[in-house]
Amino acid sequence: MIPWLRSTASFPPLDRALADPNGLLAASADLTPERLLDAYRHGVFPWYSEGQPVLWWSPDPRMVLYVDELRVSRSLRKTVCSGRFDIRVDSAFRQVMQGCAMAPRLGQLGTWITPQIVDAYCTLAREGFAHSVEAFQDGELVGGLYGVSIGRMFYGESMFAQAADASKVTLVHLAAMLRSNAMPLIDCQQDTPHLARLGARPIPRIDFARHLTALVASPPPALWRPVPAFDAIA
Repeated sequence: MIPWLRSTASFPPLDRALADPNGLLAASADLTPERLLDAYRHGVFPWYSEGQPVLWWSPDPRMVLYVDELRVSRSLRKTVCSGRFDIRVDSAFRQVMQGCAMAPRLGQLGTWITPQIVDAYCTLAREGFAHSVEAFQDGELVGGLYGVSIGRMFYGESMFAQAADASKVTLVHLAAMLRSNAMPLIDCQQDTPHLARLGARPIPRIDFARHLTALVASPPPALWRPVPAFDAIA
């Protein structure tokens, strides 16, 4: 059994999370911005389907990408350097979320990015805690990613692409921005072959929690803006 969190209840310790399914920690009815920020500060994230209660997770191990370990293939490097995409930051946050919601996922039916999720994260974006990196081509949004930033920690949520390599290029630009802001780590949440090919790897939950303690307490960057992607692939 997992605990049901009332609106004022705290998350249980991470070691109370279930082993099967891996990381399921708690459930609740609410998905307020305050609840979301508290969750991320403790290494917890929401993941559930339409019609379910809000389910909160903290898997062990945890998939992360150290910015300095980003793996950029020769072909991706060529695409980044070509300037094929116009890269923008925080100019189309809701549209990026909607693009992620509509993107097909192998082995999944439907999406966890429900209208409730979209509204909650858009509130975080207005408050400066959530950010998107977007790829435009001929004035059209063709790819992007979004996530949450607290202190010097970035929690990646989802990405999508409607043009080849568009989401990967936004990840390279995100890594460059994070490196320039002394933000060393991206939480990737789920262990997938796609993320592994880009350099992400699983680490024990206890190590992830130790990273959080230091990074969340650090002062946040003053600015979120694009920087040369070469800073991430030099």
